[in-house]
Amino acid sequence: QVQLVESGGGLVQAGGSLRLSCTASGRTFVRYAMGWFRQASGKEREFVAATRWSSTFYADSVKGRFTISRDNAKNTVYLQMNSLKPEDTAVYYCAGATGGGGNYYFPSTYGHWGQGTQVTVSS
Repeated sequence: QVQLVESGGGLVQAGGSLRLSCTASGRTFVRYAMGWFRQASGKEREFVAATRWSSTFYADSVKGRFTISRDNAKNTVYLQMNSLKPEDTAVYYCAGATGGGGNYYFPSTYGHWGQGTQVTVSS
């Protein structure tokens, strides 16, 4: 059974930083994309960042502030979040793709999801 477990969320003041981690078990994602999405209260889930091989992809709203990286030996993907803003407040979800294709910006590309971790940025 494939499991993705996120950690690292919490409460931080605006301008602060957090580092999210997502560790996969039951399957290796070395050859597939892994991504981060977020969902704020009352809003739809939105793309944040993704990585496959050495390529990275970011939503415009986080470009320059967030960095996605992965440690294939640990089957773990990270999201370093700097210069956090109140509008970054959301539940953040880790996702793993089930194949080599698809658009990394769309949730439908990913077949495996974590349970989510809350990030709250106070003003």
